Amino acid sequence: MTPGAERIRITRGRGGQIEATGPLDPLAASLLRRAGFLTFPTLSGQWVRLPFDMGGEWENEHASWAADMLTAARYPLTLDPALRAGPQPTAPGNTRPATPASAVRHR
Repeated sequence: MTPGAERIRITRGRGGQIEATGPLDPLAASLLRRAGFLTFPTLSGQWVRLPFDMGGEWENEHASWAADMLTAARYPLTLDPALRAGPQPTAPGNTRPATPASAVRHR
């Protein structure tokens, strides 16, 4: 991605839903789907959001998981800080995100 490229944003909408907006190419859409986001056609494009009423902890975990996957794929991203799951970084230089429990696979 080029510097100054439009960012994908994961935020809480006015109705309380968690939404993803911005340039969503097929890979970004696939990563969001993997994290539990749903896509609905609208007159102006697509509405990409998490299911309603799953609880704040679940929503934060899935929003964080989506942000982590998109960041790993090198997409420019903005995640609402209120949606970050797990412990918050304690030092300004500590930016490593926590892995959501749902992303861990036990064998």
